[in-house]
Amino acid sequence: MRDFHLPGRSPVFATNGMCATSHPLAAGIAIDTLKRGGNAVDAAIAGAVLLGLCEPQMTGLGGDMFALIAKDGTIRGLNASGRAPAGISADKMRADGHQTVPTYAVEAVTVPGAVDGFCKLSAEMGRLGMADTLGPVIPYFESGVPVAPRVADDWTKAGNLSGIARDYFLVDGAVPTAGTMFSAAGQAEVLRQIADKGRAGFYEGPVAQDMVASLRAMGGTHTLADFAATDCDWVEPVTGTYRGTELVELPPNGSGATALLMLNMLERFDVVALDPFGAERAHLEAEIAKLAYDTRNRFIADAAHTTRLDHMLSAQTAQQLAALVNMDHAMPAPQPLAEQVHKDTIYITVVDGDGLSVSLIYSIFHSFGSGLASTKYGIGFQNRGAGFTLQQGHPNEVGPGKRPMHTIIPAMFKRNGRVEIPFGVMGGAYQPNGHTRLLSNLLDYGMDLQSAIDAPRSFGALGPMDLENGYAPAVWDALRAKGHAVQSPETAIGGAQAIRIRPDGVLEGASDPRKDGCALGY
Repeated sequence: MRDFHLPGRSPVFATNGMCATSHPLAAGIAIDTLKRGGNAVDAAIAGAVLLGLCEPQMTGLGGDMFALIAKDGTIRGLNASGRAPAGISADKMRADGHQTVPTYAVEAVTVPGAVDGFCKLSAEMGRLGMADTLGPVIPYFESGVPVAPRVADDWTKAGNLSGIARDYFLVDGAVPTAGTMFSAAGQAEVLRQIADKGRAGFYEGPVAQDMVASLRAMGGTHTLADFAATDCDWVEPVTGTYRGTELVELPPNGSGATALLMLNMLERFDVVALDPFGAERAHLEAEIAKLAYDTRNRFIADAAHTTRLDHMLSAQTAQQLAALVNMDHAMPAPQPLAEQVHKDTIYITVVDGDGLSVSLIYSIFHSFGSGLASTKYGIGFQNRGAGFTLQQGHPNEVGPGKRPMHTIIPAMFKRNGRVEIPFGVMGGAYQPNGHTRLLSNLLDYGMDLQSAIDAPRSFGALGPMDLENGYAPAVWDALRAKGHAVQSPETAIGGAQAIRIRPDGVLEGASDPRKDGCALGY
């Protein structure tokens, strides 16, 4: 239990339904959807779509989505990540002098997969249908929402908006401040098309024509056939154990296996003996993250091209890698392959009164994605193609119709065979590390769900070690003595959302104070 003398927030308890996400309006509309007869799938879709307006730097209709859905003890995974256009060419990019896929250019724009995923989820597992689900959401896009404080801060750090995107994602030519109204009337019309025609309202007809014409005008190879061919996939989750419990993740092209490998390594150390906010734990976590992320860079790609996933998840691999950790000295960070570092994602989890649980993550990759938008409707395009490599012959080499390696990963935690916590930790590349730290906070240090989310974070997998302000000066000094280049991150590290489903049916929601959101129940 937290110290009520200090600033903080309490977990939220309810029985009929719960949502935890990064913006209160999205949490509110998810609960409203449950109250008017929708289930957790309908509520998650409504909340996620609204987040594209409330947090446009993080997500939008031009992005990708992954989800885990638990019902009656069975967990299904949905991969709604888009593919590279059929006309993409790694050889051409190399011939043009590129060593990596250009980050904020049309070459990085993959076909958006999220809308197809929302439509499939609604049709196969929802209760209301897309028209009814989107009906209360559309007016927000037309009339606008006040910009939240964390969102306003993120907006000031986004310098990649260009062309028509500046007209759609700036207010009177300027970055909006907290409380400024932001609207997207063009996207409201897109949502009406989806409500009326389903996925065809987005991947065919005038909306698709607008996206394709805009991309081709910028030099893209995208075609109407690329958009019409978009088709998300039901996939079998991958799992791993930690301290007798089970973590459920999505398979490649997502990076969930990276979290499983980290936990498999971490279990070989006496973590409980370490100060949860001390230098030894931060060092250990950074070292196993470096090894796990290096392994990810070698193996994870489009599912049809991923190599040696079984090897990555084996106990022998974890044992061999864990043996490389030196508790006195920091090893070098893994060589960057191609995947651009980012921290811009939304996550939403919803549990309804019937026990249906949704863990859903939805992103445009970098802040405002590629910084590009469609001309007529103002759909912001993701730059997820920057997650490909141009290294010839690598499994994650950019290619026609391929999905890039993804960083966004929803998760579920199981104990004694039952789903206990659907959760996610936003933060781009931090996410596998975030999953590992959250479970370690819960299982190794006995923290309650909100405290486990609130606790200070570190991240040292990719170079300099980021330390949040919650660490004491002595910790900074001790980490420097081990060889870490310690720095304060530009913003707080990540943002977690979680719901615990207690055996007695009570729902416990927790939401990260690093974001503007909350957990709501009824």
